[in-house]
Amino acid sequence: MLMAHPVLLSAAVREYETLSLLNAHDGDAASRRRLEEVGDLLCTATGTGNPDAAVIAARYRLPGARTLDDSVLSAH
Repeated sequence: MLMAHPVLLSAAVREYETLSLLNAHDGDAASRRRLEEVGDLLCTATGTGNPDAAVIAARYRLPGARTLDDSVLSAH
């Protein structure tokens, strides 16, 4: 699977979250269309079918994600 560049993912996540916070889905046609475009971009970049799942998947692919994940450490 091709991986999107982290800068692209970061910018897309920020834009999607900003548009969501501003309730772009209830805004004018241009705002709704942009929210849909960014959501589609995230879905394509992460291989998901839902923009909300795509945001979560994109966050896990960004540098610094899971820095506190200790699942590979032994349980000693």
